[in-house]
Amino acid sequence: MSDRTELHWTVTSLLVIFLAVGCGGDGGDTGGSGKDSSSGAASVENPVDASTAGNISGTVAFEGDAPTMDIIDMADEQVRAEKHSSTPTSQNVLVNDNGTLANVFVYVKSGLEDLSFPTPGPALLDQDGCTYSPHVLGVMTNQDINIRNSDGILHNINASPVDQRGFNTSQPVNMETTRSFGVAEVMVPVRCDVHGWMAAYVGVLNHPYHSVSGSGGSFDLATLPPGDYVVEAWHERYGAQTQNVTVVTGETAEITFTFSASMAGAVIPLGEAIDFH
Repeated sequence: MSDRTELHWTVTSLLVIFLAVGCGGDGGDTGGSGKDSSSGAASVENPVDASTAGNISGTVAFEGDAPTMDIIDMADEQVRAEKHSSTPTSQNVLVNDNGTLANVFVYVKSGLEDLSFPTPGPALLDQDGCTYSPHVLGVMTNQDINIRNSDGILHNINASPVDQRGFNTSQPVNMETTRSFGVAEVMVPVRCDVHGWMAAYVGVLNHPYHSVSGSGGSFDLATLPPGDYVVEAWHERYGAQTQNVTVVTGETAEITFTFSASMAGAVIPLGEAIDFH
């Protein structure tokens, strides 16, 4: 083999290696935080001794007349509309039959600053029937969020955080995309620019103590170390409110948050997204 041929193969081989290293591990599906899941970082042990832990639980009450939610016009998406058992409406305010409020994000706002927690497994944010499910989601920093398109039509996931870089990802078919957030932030709004009624909110925390009130209006923050905490309840239309709670070993502190129709239009703790360009 000639020197020129040997040089050709050497350069070609180096170029292939360079491209493999430079492009490997991404595949267009990395998290918004840019974290490298293969970094081999040491795992974090759970710092809470369950034998000395306590709990916080409660309900989110609603006072006043429940507002009528807007009907979503899915005339152009009949197949997706048929996935709903009733006429689809906005999820901005969901008042349950027992007078409680759903989709309230309840979490420990302060009291855990000195502790580090292991990152849980992936959370799921689905697009099904041209709606996000769940409407409100809680995750930890650097926790993977598997964003699924169950509709098989074009959706895009436009996340607009304030304290970190967002993302805007298209999903033209049935597929999943994985993203994550590297900075704690309450809340991160998510929307679909193709279907303007589609919206969700993601609460990102440095710990796993969060809950979302459901069809019964209840929430649970279990297995907390004894201590004093500030617990916040956040709602997309009625704003946020806090309570001071003391957790005692082996006991459950019961609390109630109350939102009312008169709170509509409250200042919601969301800011303008940072423009990184």
